[in-house]
Amino acid sequence: MSTAPHAENAVTFKARTNKWFAALAWLVAGVGLVSTAATGGAASMLGIGPLLLIGYLGWLLFWRPSVVIHDAGVRLENPFRSVMVPWAALVHVDTRYALTLVTPSGSYGAWAAPAPGIWGGRNARPEDLHGLPGTTYGPGNSVRPGDLKSTDSGQAAQLVRARWQQLVEAGAINAGNAAITPVSITVRWLHVGATALLLAFSIWGVALL
Repeated sequence: MSTAPHAENAVTFKARTNKWFAALAWLVAGVGLVSTAATGGAASMLGIGPLLLIGYLGWLLFWRPSVVIHDAGVRLENPFRSVMVPWAALVHVDTRYALTLVTPSGSYGAWAAPAPGIWGGRNARPEDLHGLPGTTYGPGNSVRPGDLKSTDSGQAAQLVRARWQQLVEAGAINAGNAAITPVSITVRWLHVGATALLLAFSIWGVALL
């Protein structure tokens, strides 16, 4: 996890493992480009589309996604769209498959905060179960694997729930307005177009080989 200050008292969450995946994708793409240029000559550069696509997807799928928590709400930066959920629209925070913000108009998952796999709960330590925001706990103080402090979804959920609770206790959220508070969704058409273009270039380049 990494956090960084932003305007409006904001904190940005990015999974640490995602940075490693992004770096790996860039390493593969970089080594491939250098090797192609060194051994294949100028003509072989027509087939570098797949390498460029790998490098771009490393940024799009692993480096770019984030969860931004600030005083106005939570913004989910996913690969192809951004979702802005105001606090007044939020009714539940779920972590079954990923950090998911539940509102009356729908549920919105965070690409940057996936829930753990089958081993996530088995590797939990006692300290991972304590000191969580009150809304984390289920019947009998049970904790879902995706809520554990050691997981990406759990770390992001803890940040969201803690800020939500703080604002509720301060009276900064208009209770009862969830159904009429809109959620803003912005499709990142530039990213969609860039992905389609690189994919087409990759197919074209491979076909020429």
